[in-house]
Amino acid sequence: MTEPDILYYDGDCALCQREMAHLARLKSDQLVLQNIHDLEPAADIPSRESLLKSLHLRRGGAWTVGLDANIAAWQHTRIGVFWRWLSWPIVKPAASWLYQQWAQRRFAKRYPTSE
Repeated sequence: MTEPDILYYDGDCALCQREMAHLARLKSDQLVLQNIHDLEPAADIPSRESLLKSLHLRRGGAWTVGLDANIAAWQHTRIGVFWRWLSWPIVKPAASWLYQQWAQRRFAKRYPTSE
């Protein structure tokens, strides 16, 4: 059996909590949802600030970040196919830009003294 993917998320963010609760109901056992605030610092994990700035998914030793992490996480559900259009070449640049804008604003609003 392969090691499950791990999705790191901000468990103190209300919107993030709602999405993770929905994802938790639908996901397979091959995805673990990890609240960043429950982590102990470790050499093989990005900094807490980096994790808070954008979703991170760890698959084996490889990291996927941002919109790609979200798309990859939802592939562990029966509705994952509905998320794949976000990675289409014509859609992905705009979707990635929108995600990054949202993530930056969310981080700045929730953690104004971090930067």
